[in-house]
This record gives sequence, structure tokens and C-alpha cells, in this order.
Amino acid sequence: MRHRPRPRRYVASPWLVLLAPLLRYSTTRDAYVLRAIGGSRGPVLRRERRRRGRPFDGTERRAQAA
Repeated sequence: MRHRPRPRRYVASPWLVLLAPLLRYSTTRDAYVLRAIGGSRGPVLRRERRRRGRPFDGTERRAQAA
């Protein structure tokens, strides 16, 4: 048994659809793992949460002098 959890990797939804025959959803991890060996080996994949393509409407605060 591992002492530290495996890192989660975020994957776009189309990749999860293509890899569906190789993956199963683990409710305890809230992520997708490899079938048969995913309990102890292989990647732990989660659906990508970040949104792209939306411009930021707020005030830019980076690199501002105080």
C-alpha cells in the first residue's frame, strides 16, 4: 500500500471518452483509473475543470507597483 496518494492529472473530456474502454470511475478517488490495476498503479485522471477562451473582464493586478 502506498503512503502518499498518486497525483491527479486533468484531462480534456474528449480524451476520457476515447479512453473509456481502459478506464473505470473510482468514487473514492472521484477520478478515473485504469481497469483491473488502477487500485495500485497507473494514472489517476480527472476531468478538466478550467475554462478557456473567456477574456478576463476585471482589473489587471499583476506587476503593479505599490
